[in-house]
Amino acid sequence: MLIPLAAPRSVAQETDPDAARMEAVRAKMYEALSQEVTALERQSTALKMVVRLARPTVVHIEANKVDPTLLQYGRKSHVEEAGSGYIVRLGGSYYVVTNRHVVKDAALQQISIRLADGREIHPQKVWSDSDTDIAVMAVDAPGLVAARLGDSDQIEIGDFVLAVGSPFGLSHSITFGIVSATGRRDLELGENVKFQDFIQTDAAINPGNSGGPLINLRGEVVGMNTAIASASGHNEGIGFSIPSNMVTFVARQLVEHHIVERAQLGVRLDRKFDSARAVSVGGSPRGARISAIIPDSPAERFKLQVGDVVVQFGDVRVDDDDHLINLVGNTAAGREVPLVILREGKQYRLDVKLGKAPASEKLVPKSDDDR
Repeated sequence: MLIPLAAPRSVAQETDPDAARMEAVRAKMYEALSQEVTALERQSTALKMVVRLARPTVVHIEANKVDPTLLQYGRKSHVEEAGSGYIVRLGGSYYVVTNRHVVKDAALQQISIRLADGREIHPQKVWSDSDTDIAVMAVDAPGLVAARLGDSDQIEIGDFVLAVGSPFGLSHSITFGIVSATGRRDLELGENVKFQDFIQTDAAINPGNSGGPLINLRGEVVGMNTAIASASGHNEGIGFSIPSNMVTFVARQLVEHHIVERAQLGVRLDRKFDSARAVSVGGSPRGARISAIIPDSPAERFKLQVGDVVVQFGDVRVDDDDHLINLVGNTAAGREVPLVILREGKQYRLDVKLGKAPASEKLVPKSDDDR
């Protein structure tokens, strides 16, 4: 027997003039709404296109690794780390980039990479950089789709962005938000990341998002989702992403040299040089003041002096000492870079060929660093 889901309208309802007027009003409202939402639907269509472009480039990563905290007690226990990553193409070959903490201490066969079409592959090689928490995995499989990389230097506060990843193991989840801030360089991360220049976003980032891409409205990767600020351990609207330009620089270095060959300027910076002192010296709250010159360094060879304030590195204005440390540390050794400095109230431009920082050198931004 079939049971009707709704009772038929009564004769009274059909002849009630108030009900008829209400129906007419609602019909007009629906018509007006359809016209008003057209612009929003176009925006929604654009977002769907971004998602369709991004999804094939994003991977889910699971790494089975030995728990190092138990090894010191002679016990061997395995833990499973889950995260995300995205596919890039460098020099004609395909790689997956992710956060180092996702795959750290895991053997190649213990790292599983699940592609968007459901296939699972293992990396052929893994290289990583502890100073930025970035890892690169060489992969080989048919039909890989590489992400399009954007210029993270062009990111501005208020830009719309999407975060893609596997929060709580839910692969290829999409969240939406804006860029809340740029240049966050003072985060206390468990992996002791030395070079920090994070993009802050309110797009929801949760455990499992680590290593996944932050994408702009053009479908380009502008960051790698890495950390959250949270009292609960879950999303509270403050997430942090490594700028894509930093990721690409580190990835290329790891692929070409298997380590990151960072540049060295050869100076020590005045940690007490704050925005107020910068204004008193040059009228701007920006810049990094040189407190010492390292002997036989590029700084000495190219005539930099104690007291010089570096206000521009290449085409980037220098905010403070941490900013300069990041700019130098994420530049390839041997590159010639124009510097703009303030010296005794006057601006000068110096073209400086940067040296190579020793691989064993500890470059910690929280102390006077050789640069």
